Amino acid sequence: MRFVTFRRGGALPEPGVLKGTKVIGLKSLGFDTMIEVIEKWDDARPRIEGLLKNAAADAFDDLSAVQLTAPILRPNKLLCVGLNYRDHAIESGMEIPKVPTIFSKFASSIIGPGEKIVLPKKSEKPDYEAEFALVIGKGGRHIPEDKWMDHVFGYTILNDVSARDFQLATTQWLMGKTFDTFAPMGPALVTADEILDPHNLDIKMTIGGEVLQNSNTKHLIFNIPTLIAYISSVCTLEPGDIISTGTPAGVGLGHNPPRWLRPGDECVVSVQEIGELRNPCVLED
Repeated sequence: MRFVTFRRGGALPEPGVLKGTKVIGLKSLGFDTMIEVIEKWDDARPRIEGLLKNAAADAFDDLSAVQLTAPILRPNKLLCVGLNYRDHAIESGMEIPKVPTIFSKFASSIIGPGEKIVLPKKSEKPDYEAEFALVIGKGGRHIPEDKWMDHVFGYTILNDVSARDFQLATTQWLMGKTFDTFAPMGPALVTADEILDPHNLDIKMTIGGEVLQNSNTKHLIFNIPTLIAYISSVCTLEPGDIISTGTPAGVGLGHNPPRWLRPGDECVVSVQEIGELRNPCVLED
């Protein structure tokens, strides 16, 4: 299934399922958020399948008539992996990591498809990062690598927008990574059974028709089993937690001269089998 979170007019966001160019909401089944669907998945799945099978045509909304938000609006954890493609570590002038480099973004940085990336007045070096992200289904602590598939609900797209001047001012990256609007996500959350091999997906960033990043998830240094085992050895992973797996080479920092984000840019992140995440850039008022 392909899940989204969306608004009808001024109503509160609700989870839904995509069927082509239409979406059906899940509030009628008692689910107010996507995290609730994930938490109750064993019960939710047959009920959702029944809804899709039996719903009348007028139960569906056209995508053009609703506003998509990020698939998960308030995850308990949004964890990101730094330097997880060898070529990106090299272009950043940093050592190839021997253990995963983990940092976080706050939920206040999350926006959905089509929403504006606000380039901060205080930063002169805003940058883009195309990323493939996984969403935890069944939670747990000390998850073995060979059990990773039992704990992945699905996959989505994330743009790890970064203010390089803030990020690299200290050894701690958090402040450069978590400005408001710096975590565009979506458009959909695709369940794990829809993607045969998450370690063989093309990933791209395109701005103004120019492909600036072009790689494949097979080049991850630390793959999904490794990341889940490593992170869960430290903290309990919970339903709806997001792990964004890192970005390949081609970020603005790696260009000569650097190619920073500018007002009027539209970031288009595409990941094979998931779709495209589009977000325009504007300057902070």
